[in-house]
Amino acid sequence: MAAKRDYYEVLGIPRSASQDDIKKAFRDLARQYHPDVNKAHDAEEKFKEINEAYGVLSDTEKRASYDHYGFSGVNTQGMPDYSTMDLSDLFETLFGFGGMGGFGASSSRRRQNAPRRGADIKSNIKLTFEEAVFGVEKEVEVTRNERCSVCDGSGAEPGTQPVTCQTCKGQGEVRQVQQTFLGSMVQVVTCPTCGGRGKMVESPCRNCRGSGLERKTRQMKVNIPAGVDDGNQIRMGGEGQPGANGGPNGDYYLELDVAPHKFFRRNGNDILLDIDINMAQASLGDEISVPTVDGDVKLRIPPGTQPGRVFRLKEKGAPVLNRNERGNQLVTVNVQIPTNLSKQQEELLTSLGKTMGTDIKIQERSFFDKLKDAFSG
Repeated sequence: MAAKRDYYEVLGIPRSASQDDIKKAFRDLARQYHPDVNKAHDAEEKFKEINEAYGVLSDTEKRASYDHYGFSGVNTQGMPDYSTMDLSDLFETLFGFGGMGGFGASSSRRRQNAPRRGADIKSNIKLTFEEAVFGVEKEVEVTRNERCSVCDGSGAEPGTQPVTCQTCKGQGEVRQVQQTFLGSMVQVVTCPTCGGRGKMVESPCRNCRGSGLERKTRQMKVNIPAGVDDGNQIRMGGEGQPGANGGPNGDYYLELDVAPHKFFRRNGNDILLDIDINMAQASLGDEISVPTVDGDVKLRIPPGTQPGRVFRLKEKGAPVLNRNERGNQLVTVNVQIPTNLSKQQEELLTSLGKTMGTDIKIQERSFFDKLKDAFSG
């Protein structure tokens, strides 16, 4: 089996290409290799390769993951197969216009009864902070259209079958001749009799009323991987709305809403925690217990610890998606100054203050402050 080619190489674009560059490259290659126009024996395989490359690079999240991790960072399962879509429909779906150019060209190729991909479904699910860190299996409720259980999607009452539309002869479209000052012009329009389906249902199914679809609600289990974060999406390929005329189903997207934690915060795969220690602990040092998502751990505070110091607990952060790695926990120490002292504490601090003197130390400006002034003139 030949090794997979780099997606940028497949589309013939540099890694710095913009989204417009990616769309243009895909459009040009689709014209050349789409099975509708290219009958070479390897055209379909080349188009699938082009389709896969475009599916990743046109998605900003997938592209970033691919740039960072390569093929292991992206999942191409469930990606739409544009080779089953009419070329004009393909360009209209992706770019908002017909792709063949010229008067009437896109209309003549576009068929209302051609296979069309189903719509995507999106919903949200709430997770706790810990569920996002460690992963969890959730059950979600999905309401969507499904093939009618009575007529098996035909739209016709059991025992009958849809018949070919006599107006368009099953084509789903008819040609109309219009007289203009330029002469006779032929326009292809959707068949007014069958609505572009190419077939007529004379005895509609009583369950779905001829649509071939019925609304159903199903429970689905979703495996949410460890390390996800607020706003991430889980894609379940083919679990969206059904396609039309034999087209593929859409996808189901589950957006994650991670609840904030009482103590912890996320910064990528690192977990942040702020703690307060007293003056004695900061001055003399101490060994304290701090919480992590794995449970409490010991942290040594060295003597002379200054406010704002950050301690790193290795591999106590969130897992890295699809990799056997974890981030760190970063513990920021704040030295708490007491506001209500007992008489004994006041006496002790007064005695200590006398031994430390009353001189103040003027802070020198940092190198970066001086550098900033130099650049600002």
